Amino acid sequence: MSKPSKPTGLIARLSRARPTKPGEIYGVPGQGNTLWLSACSVATFFFIWWLVTAMGWVKPLFVPSPQAVFGKFIAIWNDGFTGTPFLEHLGVSTLRVFGAFLLACVIGLPLGLAMGMSPLMRGLFDPPIEFYRPIPPLAYLPLMIIWFGIGETSKILLIFLSVFAPVVLGARSGVKSAAIEQIHAAYSFGASRWQVMRYVIMPSALPEILTAMRIGIGFGWTTLVAAEMVAATKGLGYMVLSASQFLQTPVVIMGIFVIAIIAFAFDLLMRFVERRLVPWKGRM
Repeated sequence: MSKPSKPTGLIARLSRARPTKPGEIYGVPGQGNTLWLSACSVATFFFIWWLVTAMGWVKPLFVPSPQAVFGKFIAIWNDGFTGTPFLEHLGVSTLRVFGAFLLACVIGLPLGLAMGMSPLMRGLFDPPIEFYRPIPPLAYLPLMIIWFGIGETSKILLIFLSVFAPVVLGARSGVKSAAIEQIHAAYSFGASRWQVMRYVIMPSALPEILTAMRIGIGFGWTTLVAAEMVAATKGLGYMVLSASQFLQTPVVIMGIFVIAIIAFAFDLLMRFVERRLVPWKGRM
């Protein structure tokens, strides 16, 4: 019986796992440096975009060229949009998203930990959070306007609600990550309930809490455009919506790119913090 042939060339290099480190027996699945693959992926995307527009396969009204989008970014950077400097639009949106995000973390993390520790808290707060969590923010946007008006409160509250549920549920799930053997060992050495929470449960829950924060801030940026539909005169979401009404496609795409870049930069920051705070993640 002949042995199956092994793949050669490029396929073999792509399918091969990374070399094992000293002390390891097998390579960990999924590990490896993907920087060059990511760079090639981004370069391919921009090349296809440029090719489609340069060949005239799609009208500029629908897909403007990368040069047109970049030129519009330079123009708005220099001259502003609707009489407001670009950095002011950027600062207003960033303040709204991160203000709501910090508020959601301050309230949601303790609540999620309490729900994970206490059946009473879980029974009280789990139904309303699970009830509103799958509802799109646009569905309860009219209620925000009716209850809180068209000022900043309704905008920040809308973003807050989109971030709050993932943060709470992530913290609650993180409590369950602590091994019962570790908890029993801590109690057997005379640890108090607070010490078990501080030294056993919190370190175990931290990876899931950080992941929930990354997911939450993503939902916050996703909800930004909906929040700035309400009588806004500044912000990146306002720029995108206002430009779409006048068919200024380069401004729309530019605003989408700016929002995506800021969200991705924060995600990279959270990954860095995660590597510093929970270096044991994935190694236990």
